[in-house]
Amino acid sequence: MSSPLIHPWPLQTTRLLADYRIFTIRNDIKTSPRTGRQHDFFVIDCPNWVNVVAVTTDRRLVMVEQFRHGTDTVDLEIPGGVMDLKDASPVEAGVRELREETGYEGHSARLIGSISPNPAIMSNQCFTLLVEDCELKHPTELDHGEDIACRLLDLEEIPKLVADGVIRHSLVVTALYYFELHRRR
Repeated sequence: MSSPLIHPWPLQTTRLLADYRIFTIRNDIKTSPRTGRQHDFFVIDCPNWVNVVAVTTDRRLVMVEQFRHGTDTVDLEIPGGVMDLKDASPVEAGVRELREETGYEGHSARLIGSISPNPAIMSNQCFTLLVEDCELKHPTELDHGEDIACRLLDLEEIPKLVADGVIRHSLVVTALYYFELHRRR
């Protein structure tokens, strides 16, 4: 790709507006490099997130069903969650989330993708981790605000579940696409 035609907007001031435990909202005033005019922007700062594509020894995908309060629905997703401050890396966070939510552990845990969930208004990243040869080794360790059921699905079922809207979480669909790209290499 050639050099960018658009340049970053210099920050003039920033101010914290609200802290809601799982995210904060700040107001940034930036200057347009094209017009020289200042503009108001609102940014949601969240911790980084991680999603885990976990494949069992018999080539099934470890999935979770959980209630999502934003949409008021039970959704089929892959394991994942917020990176804790104590997590040394996205890989460590993903391995922890997989174990806590499903009881599964595996081998060759590695990053296969990273995406900006909504760069227009959010500052965080969502990392996609692949863990292979997963086996059930532990009981789940759910947070008090979680209600999760684990399901194993054949890899061949996944594209239809996405196409039919059964798997509909945008960051999960993105993680599954990263997995498909990884499989094609």
